[in-house]
Amino acid sequence: MDATREKVMGQRSINPDDYQDLPRPLAVMAKDIGHGHTTGWHTHKRGQLVFAASGAIVVRTRAGTWVIPPQRAVWVPPVVEHETRTVGAVAMRTIYVQANAVARLPRHCCVVNVTPLLRELILRAAEISLDYDVRGPEGRVMRMILDEIKAARALPLHLPMPSDKRLAEFCAAILKEPTRHEPLAKLVKPHGMSKRTAERLFVKETAMTFSRWRQQARLLTALTQLAAGHPVKRVALESGYSSQSAFTAVFKQTFGTTPAKYFLASSAIARSAGDEAIPRRSRVH
Repeated sequence: MDATREKVMGQRSINPDDYQDLPRPLAVMAKDIGHGHTTGWHTHKRGQLVFAASGAIVVRTRAGTWVIPPQRAVWVPPVVEHETRTVGAVAMRTIYVQANAVARLPRHCCVVNVTPLLRELILRAAEISLDYDVRGPEGRVMRMILDEIKAARALPLHLPMPSDKRLAEFCAAILKEPTRHEPLAKLVKPHGMSKRTAERLFVKETAMTFSRWRQQARLLTALTQLAAGHPVKRVALESGYSSQSAFTAVFKQTFGTTPAKYFLASSAIARSAGDEAIPRRSRVH
């Protein structure tokens, strides 16, 4: 056994590189990360399911942005360039999946709902030895995780970015300042583009109308602020909504519940894991 495998299998590593060449289909890394930590752009040989037991994680690829609130996870296929940023204190579990085991998993990034069963399987997998018997009970736990990922329901927590530089420029400005309310015609005028051309190109590149994209941008901005513990009223106004009630209506339409109930339920689920959720030896600051 080489030095890296001895290190990983003795005391579980918090370095993602140590999980890419392990001779098992799945491997789980666990760690706590403080607010505002950014990984920078990088890739992995393996696909990964990034799970937030508490806090929120923002994952960016060249194609868009995904927000992972508590008790949700994002799937990132192998060798997809991405970066992550934490919002609040994040209790994170990452399931690394060998490239030859992802055939029936999504080919693109997506946020998925973590069912109670999948959550318990992830927690259990983090306690399993990294050189587990693939034909034994521990191997069955790992196969069940794959089955649950395949069956997981995708959630509307994605913000696609247009590749056209003119559209991307004012989209970036909106993300930086979500309270902006200029109509599309005014936004594209400095770029020498007509409103009609911009509308057509926007749908082509993002599969969304501009108004739907702006609403999604505001909603995801609000979601990260709520995960950081900011009051609902403040989040609503700073995310570009005219009132708390307007924001709550959009939030409920998207997620099926109010912001307060959504995060209250997530917090209760996270607390139920107790200190077992993340081993203390895996804590980083």
